[in-house]
Amino acid sequence: MSSRGEHAGTILVIEDDESIREAVVYNLGKEGYRMLAAADGLQGLRLLRRERPDLMVLDLMLPGMDGWKLCEQVREEGYDLPIIVMSARTSDFDKVQLLDLGADDYLTKPVSMSELAARVRANLRRSRTAAGARGAAELVEAGPLVIDPGAHKASVDGRPLELTPRELAVLHYMVRQAPKTVSREEIYQAVWGYEMLHGDRSVDVFVRRLRKKLEEAAPGRTFLQTHYGFGYRFEVLED
Repeated sequence: MSSRGEHAGTILVIEDDESIREAVVYNLGKEGYRMLAAADGLQGLRLLRRERPDLMVLDLMLPGMDGWKLCEQVREEGYDLPIIVMSARTSDFDKVQLLDLGADDYLTKPVSMSELAARVRANLRRSRTAAGARGAAELVEAGPLVIDPGAHKASVDGRPLELTPRELAVLHYMVRQAPKTVSREEIYQAVWGYEMLHGDRSVDVFVRRLRKKLEEAAPGRTFLQTHYGFGYRFEVLED
């Protein structure tokens, strides 16, 4: 399936509900995207490997391979495309678990097609901005931390950090804002590209993951400080 504006990007929709799948394909196709669709997780993974789409829209309750496993598998294989999850599950636990597995965004069903289109545009814009900067951006150094935005790499004391694109974007933003404390809303707006919904815990999840990776790479030091009731600050402190 393709649309008139293939240049807009390729989107893979993995959804077992035919009516929802067709609605997503139709509505995003009108936006100028080339559309690919799969009804189960294994078919979706095969399409991903063959077609290399720019973004994935993923359901959770899939036959063959569920959305949790598929999300994890995609990241393990090194694909860094944005993943937007659509699900009727509304618990914070499910959302946090998916973000931990590497999802970039989460929409609760029933999904507004206009909202989905807006999220797709924002995620693609962020992804392309990051890709366009590769090879051109200067190194950022903050104590033992070095970020190379152009190469999509970061290291602590010379030890490479394994970061997802979103993790790197959050860390890069916080380092550039240091020593200022930045609110969750500011981080979300800068990195995700749109306003944070009330109660959204995405920023907290990414900060927690970054803390774990940074502190494992540099024992005895902390990098991301919490300003309770407001937000976070990048500052290297000795334990």
